[in-house]
Amino acid sequence: MSTTLLNHKLDRAFGHMDVDGSGSIEREDLLGLGARILVGFGESPTSRAGSRLAQGFEEIWRTLAEEIDADGDGSISSEEFRAGMTSAFVEGDRFDAVFAPAAEAVAGLCDTDGDGAVGPDEFWIMMAAFGTPREDVRATFERLDGDGDGVVSVGELVEATRQFYTSADPDVAGNWLFGPL
Repeated sequence: MSTTLLNHKLDRAFGHMDVDGSGSIEREDLLGLGARILVGFGESPTSRAGSRLAQGFEEIWRTLAEEIDADGDGSISSEEFRAGMTSAFVEGDRFDAVFAPAAEAVAGLCDTDGDGAVGPDEFWIMMAAFGTPREDVRATFERLDGDGDGVVSVGELVEATRQFYTSADPDVAGNWLFGPL
């Protein structure tokens, strides 16, 4: 099921997770990404929402290390990432068990007022943590706001995450999760 589109999205995801730009993903990279999100929202890692996010990112790392780190060196290369993500999350059924809880935690953190929706300002904070260029955030938000009500529901954000990591369909809104491809 590997396609050029999926490979491009996985390469972009690798870039998000390789926080230090070393060319490989280590545990500290994922924890660093989580920390950037927490700092953006002024959330403590020990708060309920912060702890949930940290646990979600820790679970992603644990799974990546166990299932994708082919040589067991504690570091995931871009080649290992692409092959392992395709096997476990695109062709396999690991998204709900591994990525969905982290996506829900990030979306919940973005929903600062608890109304079940993420507004443009909240969305911008999240996108900044992932390194999405400012000029791409508005278009991305509009693509994900499927019903045009000016907010992206927490559910829409989690579904966009699922689509980004697992869908080969070039027309799904989730392809825009981190800006235009």
